[in-house]
Amino acid sequence: MLKFKVGDLVVYPAQGVTEITGIETRDIDSVQHVFYVLRVLDSQKRILVPIGKEDNVGLRHVLSDEERDEVFAILAQRDLVFEQETWNRRSRRYMDKIGSGSPLQLAEVLRDFSVLKGRKVLSFGERKMLELARSLLVQELCVSLEKSEEEVNNTIDSSFGDIVILSND
Repeated sequence: MLKFKVGDLVVYPAQGVTEITGIETRDIDSVQHVFYVLRVLDSQKRILVPIGKEDNVGLRHVLSDEERDEVFAILAQRDLVFEQETWNRRSRRYMDKIGSGSPLQLAEVLRDFSVLKGRKVLSFGERKMLELARSLLVQELCVSLEKSEEEVNNTIDSSFGDIVILSND
C-alpha cells in the first residue's frame, strides 16, 4: 500500500515542497527496489525515496489547517528567553530544527531569529539560517494556503509588525 501517489505535493526535509512525479523500479545489486521520484518545486532537482522508507527520511504531506494555525501561533509568541550558549551549540540546535522538516520547528527558528534580530544585529550565519527557515516555511505555506509568495511573506511580516528590526548593514 502506497502512502503517496503520483501528483501529490509532499515535503522533503531541508529541501522543501516537492512533487511526486513518478514511481520507478531500479535494479541495485540484483535486487529490485521501488522509489518515489520527487521533483523539488522551482528546481530541476530530483530525489529518489525508497518506498517504505518515507518516514525514515521525513517525507510528509504538506501541513494541515491545524498545523498551519500552530505555525502562526508560534510566530506570534514574543516572550522569549534566549539561553546563553555558544554559537556552535545554538547553530547546531537551529540546523537540527531546520533539517527536521517540521513546519513547527521551522516556525520556531523563524520566530527566534526575527525576535533576536530586533534585539541585536544578526551574524552572517544567523541571517543565513533565518533566510533558509523562512524560505522553506513560506514555500510550504504558499502551497497550504494556495496563495502567492508575496501574500504569504506579507502575512508573516505582519505577524512581526510589533518588532523593531535593527539594521544588518
